[in-house]
Amino acid sequence: MTALDDIPPGPYVALGDSISIDDYAGGPGRGGASLLARNRDGDFPAWAGADLGPRPWSVLATDGATTDTLLDRQLPALARLADPPAVVTVTIGGNDVLGSYGNTAAALRTVRTVGERLDDALGQIRASTRAGARLVVGTVYDPSDGTGDAPAVGLPPWPDVVSVLDELNTTLRAAARRHGALIADIHQHFGGHGLAAGNPASPDPRPDNRELWYCQVIEPNAWGAHGVRAAFWEALGGPLPSD
Repeated sequence: MTALDDIPPGPYVALGDSISIDDYAGGPGRGGASLLARNRDGDFPAWAGADLGPRPWSVLATDGATTDTLLDRQLPALARLADPPAVVTVTIGGNDVLGSYGNTAAALRTVRTVGERLDDALGQIRASTRAGARLVVGTVYDPSDGTGDAPAVGLPPWPDVVSVLDELNTTLRAAARRHGALIADIHQHFGGHGLAAGNPASPDPRPDNRELWYCQVIEPNAWGAHGVRAAFWEALGGPLPSD
């Protein structure tokens, strides 16, 4: 038995931003949340059967979402679902900080706001899920692979970008722990799959180089979506197949 066997029956719902959606991974069913729900055996044969199985799922996450989007649009949609979910994943915060890009003081204030809003959101999510539901909060990745070389990934210079991202992830982890949510360390899973592997600005959703996990600088491509799924799966206690 694994921790997955203790998850109650019921739907899976993905909330948050483009880290969870299908759009940049090549189309429907290819994003990280979709792969968690249903593996694509042709792309990831080692992961056959390593998914959430027959339970229904829906992706309420949206491109460009911020904590405002999560609170004002996605959570009301979650509350309206007729069948309360048993698994909820949340990826949020990156777009909030991008709105303060280049201004370290403003970005750190934004990080604090993200923590406060995520606290509010996780409380509401708990109220909209069934008993024993699993909540998973994802960290935010770094396309520079820790170098902070923003110009190399097509962004203006920001010497403090890595430390700000570290503060954001620390804040996300703390909020998750306060609400008994699991932490999917997407940041860790993506290490070495950005600038160290190639050009994160590439627009190709399915590059030949499967070590490159980004497209359009900040989006997960098909192979990055697999990394997102792997982080979710690991957080839920699923055994990691050998790729």
